[in-house]
Formats: sequence, structure tokens, C-alpha cells
Amino acid sequence: MGVTAVTNNETRCPGCGESVTPGDRFCETCGRPLLVLRTPAGGPDDRNRVEWDLGAVAGVSDRGNRRARNEDSMAFGVVSSAATRYEGAGTATVVAVVCDGVATSDRSERASQAAVDSAVAALIDAVLTTPHGPLPTEVAIAAMRGAVGDALAATAALGDPDDPDTSPSCTFVSAVVTPAAITVGWVGDSRAYWLAAPDTVGPSRRLTADDTLATELIAAGVPADVANAAPQAHSLSKWLGADAGDVQPRIATLRPDGPGLLLLCSDGLWNYLPKPAELADTVYRTRGALPLVAAQTVSRALELGGHDNITCVLVPIPLDEGRDP
Repeated sequence: MGVTAVTNNETRCPGCGESVTPGDRFCETCGRPLLVLRTPAGGPDDRNRVEWDLGAVAGVSDRGNRRARNEDSMAFGVVSSAATRYEGAGTATVVAVVCDGVATSDRSERASQAAVDSAVAALIDAVLTTPHGPLPTEVAIAAMRGAVGDALAATAALGDPDDPDTSPSCTFVSAVVTPAAITVGWVGDSRAYWLAAPDTVGPSRRLTADDTLATELIAAGVPADVANAAPQAHSLSKWLGADAGDVQPRIATLRPDGPGLLLLCSDGLWNYLPKPAELADTVYRTRGALPLVAAQTVSRALELGGHDNITCVLVPIPLDEGRDP
């Protein structure tokens, strides 16, 4: 991906071969993005099983064993560094979003797709408009807030003002990954995990905290076992949609101290493998390319029951932009 370097400081589009100049984001001849590789907006025609591989990030989304349709959506992109793109595969930034349609709401698959599309577009634009080098963490945090705002607006636009009870809604988790840091933002109970590579420094851990009644009770001092046993303990306290109100994401940052994998997922995966160590064991048990690892992780959730839609997106750390999708 990106622009290929040739002699005499001239660069050409890798799609059609026509000359392009520094600062170009698209080839004026064929329209190919020169800095960005991303999943297609609007998602696939067949949502039952979706598999995307962009080299530096891959994901699998499956309807599961019981659901009539897949209400999860995922979208991601890889952005080359403008400062190094003329020297080959330069420093990359990866952006990724997973949204889980709330099953009790109307047309929730449309909400999740609208949310991932708008959020990924906002995050990619933030990366492209940062003039020098990788996105600073403070800029990534601001971009995350803006992306959630765009996703909220996109889902709210799907609502019927005459029937607010059928407002399409979804949960949200996203990440901006640079060579220096991982920035994660979320609304609801879709999760992000850091899965440390075997025999490296530091443990695997969850990076998000669910926006649920149980989490709020625990934060208020209620013992975890009591909070988790409360009626509607796992009902959402925050989501995206026309009936969501003024939603602000929670944001966390991580500077990895060794190699590993960032995993974004819907509750169809983590309900079966909630502990970071369990997820890490499942992921690292598979030997092979990133898409195979994502597929095998989803398969494990299917084997354990697969009662819900299942989505798994993986980003390897350190980033590997040079691997062809």
C-alpha cells in the first residue's frame, strides 16, 4: 500500500503508474488512495460471515449459531506515514472500530454499520491531517472523541422521531494504533484487550470497562459479587443511538512494553472467553497468518456455544505495514 518510490525522487501511483506529487492523498488519474487502505464503506452484501485482511490488521465477524442475522459491524484502515511513504512501506497508523448492534433495538445492524463507517472515516482523516510523523497521543484522544461524536450522529440520524422506542442503537469500541502507543475509546460493553506475546514482559489485560449497571454499582462501592447478581446487572448504561443522550466515550492509552496483539471484540466473543489469559491462550495457540488467528478465535467462541454474533479484530504489535494483505 502507499506510494512506491522510483528514481530521481519521482513517485508513481501503485495502481496505474501515473506520476503523483508529495501531499497527494489520491491519484488524480485513477482515484486510488495513496496513503490509505481501508475496509469498504457500507460493509459487505452478505453479513453472515465477514472476513477482512489489510495486512497490519485483520478481522472476522460471524452471525453465530443462534442469531437470525449478524448485527455486529467492523471497519478498519491502515494509513502510511506521509513523511516516509516515498521510501517504501513507512511507519503506519492503524485505526479500527467494532460495533455491536443492540438486539432489542430496531435495525441495529444499520446502526452498527453507520457507526463504524463514520468513526473510521473520522479517525483516518485525523491521521491524514496530522502534518508530521505518527499521531501524538493527545491528538489521538481528541480524534477518538470526535469519532464517537460522528458515530453518535450517524446512529441518531437513523431514528424515527415519531417512534423513539425503535431507535437503532449499538455499542462501540475503537482503537488508534501508532508505533508509540495504543489509544482505545469505548461506549457500552464491546471490549479491547492487550494480549502480550508469550514469554514477554507484562501481563495480558483488558483495556476497557463495560458501561453496565454492574460496573456502576461496583464503582459506587457495591461488592462485585452483589453487583453482578443484581437485576439487570449487565444491562447497558451507555450506548449510541437517537435515544442515547449526550454520550462521551471513556478513553484509555497503552504504551506496550513488548510484542503482542491488540484485540477488539463484541460480547459474542468475550462472553465465552472473558479473562485476558484465556483469550491470549486461545489466540497464541494458533500458528499462522493474522486472518487465520482471528478466524480460529471466532471458531473457539462458536465451539463454546456461539449464542450471539461474534466479532474479533486483531492488530499485531509492533505494527507490520509491510505485510501484503
